[in-house]
Amino acid sequence: MTAVSSVRPVATTSRPGGPTRVGRFGVAPSRITAVVVLTLVGLLFAVPLVALAQFTFRQGTDGGLTLDHYAAIVDPANAFTYQPVFDGLGASLLIAVITVAIVLLVLLPAQIVTALRYPRLRRVLEFVCLVPITVPVVVLVVGFIPVYQVVAQVFGSGAWTLAFAIGIVSLPFAFRPIAAALTSVDVTVLSEAARSLGASWWTVTWRILLPNLRRGITAACFLTITVVLGEYTLASFLSRTTFQTALVLVQQTDPYVAAVFSLAALLFGFVLLVVIGRVGAGRRRTPKESA
Repeated sequence: MTAVSSVRPVATTSRPGGPTRVGRFGVAPSRITAVVVLTLVGLLFAVPLVALAQFTFRQGTDGGLTLDHYAAIVDPANAFTYQPVFDGLGASLLIAVITVAIVLLVLLPAQIVTALRYPRLRRVLEFVCLVPITVPVVVLVVGFIPVYQVVAQVFGSGAWTLAFAIGIVSLPFAFRPIAAALTSVDVTVLSEAARSLGASWWTVTWRILLPNLRRGITAACFLTITVVLGEYTLASFLSRTTFQTALVLVQQTDPYVAAVFSLAALLFGFVLLVVIGRVGAGRRRTPKESA
């Protein structure tokens, strides 16, 4: 008897001017299996967050719940105690702005130029951008320390200078979304078509390429912000005050308020991830609507 395989064959589809897509294969999981997996994963993430949220309302060791820890944040009597957190948050937001600027002004043009002019260097650029994720941050700090001795002499020792190091660490997280957006759009055909109609390179980039890469650029910026807000090792070893180092400092005097700020940071990161999935998709118009 001939054995019949239950696995579906691989189907390939292609579109004019676009890459070949590999169809789905194999047996899809049932709805019950999907619900069970999603429930377990949801509990894995929800239980620590719920425990952290419950801790922010805890009143000492008696098990009672109170809002005093949240009220203490806006109490003028505690302004001096919690001022390092706000200073660190301001420094982290400034670092995030500079790091996002590095991504938009350095990484994004490099990826677009590589995709249009030097496609053979795409793997080289990918390798360079992914190297930081393969090296522990503690090891990277050893190389950053002598560099930042020169940086401190040239630019000073402000917390904003940490953006140069965090910009390198965030390269893998910013590279992937932009690379995925470039892969999903045939930028070569679009640019050549626009150029054949008389558009300048500035017009091609600003009005043709960037709108099509909007979702990838948005995801890269938001992921960069989350990396900046969560970075502790670089700031600690390079003696810079950021949001995470300030939380560690405040935790020594008031662990409840530190937990409040940590929970707020986690919720902010979750909101950014949700926005990544929503922003930039746009509403696709049907041929009838376009007519």
